[in-house]
Amino acid sequence: MARGLPEKKPLPGVKSIILVASGKGGVGKTTTAVNLACAKYTKLRQNLKILPSAYTIRFTHNKKDVNEHRAKVMARGLPEKKPLPGVKSIILVASGKGGVGKTTTAVNLACAMKVIEPDKEIGLLDADVFGPSVPLMMNISGEPMLNDEHLIEPLLNYGVKCMSMGLLVSGENAVVWRGLMVMQALERLTRHVAWGPLDCLVVDTPPGTGDTHLSLAQNLPLDGAIVVTTPQSAALQVTRRGVNMFEKLKVPIIGMVENMSHAICSKCGTKNFVFGNETKNTAKDMGLEIIESFEVDHNMSECINSGKPAIYALPDSIHAEKYRQLANKVFKYIDNKENQAAKAKEQ
Repeated sequence: MARGLPEKKPLPGVKSIILVASGKGGVGKTTTAVNLACAKYTKLRQNLKILPSAYTIRFTHNKKDVNEHRAKVMARGLPEKKPLPGVKSIILVASGKGGVGKTTTAVNLACAMKVIEPDKEIGLLDADVFGPSVPLMMNISGEPMLNDEHLIEPLLNYGVKCMSMGLLVSGENAVVWRGLMVMQALERLTRHVAWGPLDCLVVDTPPGTGDTHLSLAQNLPLDGAIVVTTPQSAALQVTRRGVNMFEKLKVPIIGMVENMSHAICSKCGTKNFVFGNETKNTAKDMGLEIIESFEVDHNMSECINSGKPAIYALPDSIHAEKYRQLANKVFKYIDNKENQAAKAKEQ
């Protein structure tokens, strides 16, 4: 910090720059930005009375140069993956877009796994460095302690071991880091935490396809990923990119979880597909299975705000039952993977 910030240089020909930001996904940030830009554009056209074509900008690139650069990067090879001591399996919960219920899925999956298999040790890692939500949803707080080996002791609630950047950064302080610092934070959250012994570590990743996913995939032996989406076209479009990313990183995809699939009328019981009904077609196109689908339920917001996951707050609800079914499917997936690995060693 003593070096100070680099000198700010204006963009040539740009008079003003306005940022549209949000602390959490799914709050309409992109919608706001698009409508703001369109409103400014419309007003400018009215004032200047010029044709729309005057605003058309086309970017070109040398495809050969791009392909050569990509080949050089891939030729460097990936670093050796080292397992986390005492952790048997690692499952990622990811989404291409924010606000689709990814963290809610990760939290309830981890808790459901503990509920249906009480003898299993389950962990939950909040890898969303910039927008950690696990402390709120799991009702955990306080600074973690260090053990005799100088490893961070994860906090325990609902029988699940939890760790999050939200526990290491005080209050409302913003995490303003660049790529390398994020990688160092992930290193601390994974290898500097006394996770073991764990039968399964559920990792809640940030939305999108960024440094976090790349770092986790390159450095940890991931057993599989669950991709969370909603039926909205914007969410499904970005979901395709997320699936493509995992395929390139050779991370097996367990399946898709669809949140907010439909709403049920409280008077007549009719299903209303308020966000569309294209998830099945998208999953089919990508060769994936929808392993669980959740309807809209206002009670889920109360569970989030109270810090009590639905699996505990509403144990008899449809959502809780579906989370238990999801946990069963994940356990079966892990068992099958372990059996296949054992057979491969025998051959």
